[in-house]
Amino acid sequence: MSTSLLYHAFGLRGYDYVKTDYQDGAVIFTLRQRRHTYRCPVCNSRHVLPRGHQERTFKAVPIGHKPVHVVLPIPRVECPNCDIVRQITVDFADPRRSYTHAFERYALELARLMTIQDVARHLQVCWDTIKDIQKRDLHRRFRKPRLRKLKQIAIDEIALGAGHRYLTVVLNLESGAVVFVGEGKGADALDPFWKRLRAARAKVEAVATDMSAAYIEAVSRCLPEATLVFDRFHVMKLVNDKLAALRRQLYAQATAEQKQVLKGVRWLLVKRPENLEARRNEHARLEEALQLNEPLATAYYLKEELGEFWEQDDEEQATAFLLDWLALAETSGVKILVGLAKTLRKHALGLLAYYDYPISTGPLEGTNNKIKTMKRQAYGYRDKEFFKLKILAAHEAKYALVG
Repeated sequence: MSTSLLYHAFGLRGYDYVKTDYQDGAVIFTLRQRRHTYRCPVCNSRHVLPRGHQERTFKAVPIGHKPVHVVLPIPRVECPNCDIVRQITVDFADPRRSYTHAFERYALELARLMTIQDVARHLQVCWDTIKDIQKRDLHRRFRKPRLRKLKQIAIDEIALGAGHRYLTVVLNLESGAVVFVGEGKGADALDPFWKRLRAARAKVEAVATDMSAAYIEAVSRCLPEATLVFDRFHVMKLVNDKLAALRRQLYAQATAEQKQVLKGVRWLLVKRPENLEARRNEHARLEEALQLNEPLATAYYLKEELGEFWEQDDEEQATAFLLDWLALAETSGVKILVGLAKTLRKHALGLLAYYDYPISTGPLEGTNNKIKTMKRQAYGYRDKEFFKLKILAAHEAKYALVG
């Protein structure tokens, strides 16, 4: 075998080929390091004296389905300058790793298209080896995302399943990359992020979030110059929740005949009118329920009207629209609507800020869906640090239907 093939196929340079063996379906190359390449591992001096060797075996990139091993007697040298005897540095593998750099790169390429378990089976190594390779690569690239040029961000939490376990995620709205993952939810989870943001001297201009008091207080305290923009999705979700609560109240007070009409209407109330299905007679069912109760009809039509707030031409029109809507809700006589109007009036500046910075947490909701998909595919993560690193790299992940 030529040294050129060793270099171009396996990334091995500066070694002489000795022999090839075939054992248990594996290909084993034995190499020898050239004498003139000996260097002191501490001071890199060429003036060293050989003091034996230690044989090590490394996994290399496979040939087809055949595993490949590289056997190298690693020389030990004595350095007069340092007065030590140590093994020389191997340039094609990391210390304490039993595989080559080329093998590591190949495993990472496969991991972008396959699960860790599939890669481990293909390369005939244990699951932990591939996970360790991937974790170290993610740690190197995403351990500390750059925050210096951060301008617009979105903040939201994601539930991790049973047990009220949450992660707070911060997204760069310009690049679509997650820049922070904190444990728990609320203001405390963001403390490490604010510290890193101050150290980076970033000048954040706008923050998209929900109307959580904890987030409002944290952003106002830590980013006093930033504009707080309340997310459209969360506002409409709040309105839909109030509408559902009103339907439950009316259902509890209704007669048996009225209950039959109101039953199953909850999902029709939160649907957009254009999404109602004619084949299921959803238009007629909704109209029947609205005609049955005037407060429910008032709340439904005001909910639909509020959705037009984000479709106005400019902030002046939006301000007039919001004031008119709040007046209608406050004079509707429906207790839930009056309370909702009070909440929205309190947060009016954050709603109108949309017309200065038309941003939302929508991209973050998409990232949260990626995170949930990733978690389901892995059947959960026992290594919390690995899970956070995977989230920080979520913008690189692509999910597509196959077939």
